Formats: sequence, structure tokens, C-alpha cells
Amino acid sequence: MQINRQMIAREIFDWIKTIVIAIAAALFIRHFIFTPSIVPTGSMVPAIQINDIIIVSKFSYWFKPVKRGDMVVFRSPYQKNMQLVKRVVGIGGETILIKDGKLYIDEKPYKEPYVYEPMQEDFGPYMVPEGCYFVMGDNRNSSYDARQWSQKYVDEGMIIGKAVFRFGVLQ
Repeated sequence: MQINRQMIAREIFDWIKTIVIAIAAALFIRHFIFTPSIVPTGSMVPAIQINDIIIVSKFSYWFKPVKRGDMVVFRSPYQKNMQLVKRVVGIGGETILIKDGKLYIDEKPYKEPYVYEPMQEDFGPYMVPEGCYFVMGDNRNSSYDARQWSQKYVDEGMIIGKAVFRFGVLQ
């Protein structure tokens, strides 16, 4: 009987150890590597639909910089404890202008194939500070983004990660 109790105790210990390691690995991955996020608005249509789930890569910018066109998830500059997803349009040192439905970067027109429809309002010019980004939703006419914020840029430290994958949700 003694051997059976030791074998059972060892088996239970092995299971507990496996479960603890799995939970620790999952928490590590979610906190430092990837995290899911639900997108509640249509500001990124057509790339991301309302209630889609996106996977955010938290390590994407550890070794390479944010680029124009990236869809980034960041802490909201206007509402505490809120995360937003928008597309990077301007990078520190650039001047952004929207005129007649077109985006201009440093006075040169910039094509945006991902934009849902032409913008209806003019904006700028606006100089993006170094270490910051100017972001807008792809659904420009229905997006509350940097154009309307009092703080018109996203500081590098506010970026959580890059949206790298989307799961469409059937409704």
C-alpha cells in the first residue's frame, strides 16, 4: 500500500506542476507576447469590422520601429483605461495635411488603398512631434481619431503593439 500512495502522490504532484507551468506560460504569453482585443466600433472598416477580435503582437516594436500603414493598438490619449486601434499615418518630424479628401505628407500626396471612402473634411497642416505618431481610422468619416483629439498625436510610450491578425465574428 505504501508504494501506491507514493505513486499517487507523485502523479498528483506531476499534474499540479504541469498545470502551474501551463498557466505561467499562458500568462507570460498574454502579458508580453500576444493578447486578444475586441474592436467595438467601425472606425477601422473595412480592415476590421465591428466586434472583430484582433491579435495584438506586443513584441513587434521591440526590435524595429513603427511604420506608416501599421495598425497599432495604444492607450487612449483622452480616456483612461481605454485601448484604441488606428492606422499610423504620420511619423515624428512629418507634416500632415488633408485637403480635398486626400492625405499629404510633407506636401506630397500619399495613396492610401485601405481607406474606406474619401475624407470629407480638410485638416492641418499639422507637424508631428519627434517620438510621436499621427493616427487615423480607415473609416475616416466615421472615426474619432487624432484629427479631433486635443492631443493630436500618440506618444511612442502609449503604443501597446501591432494588430497582426483578425478573427471575423459572425453576427
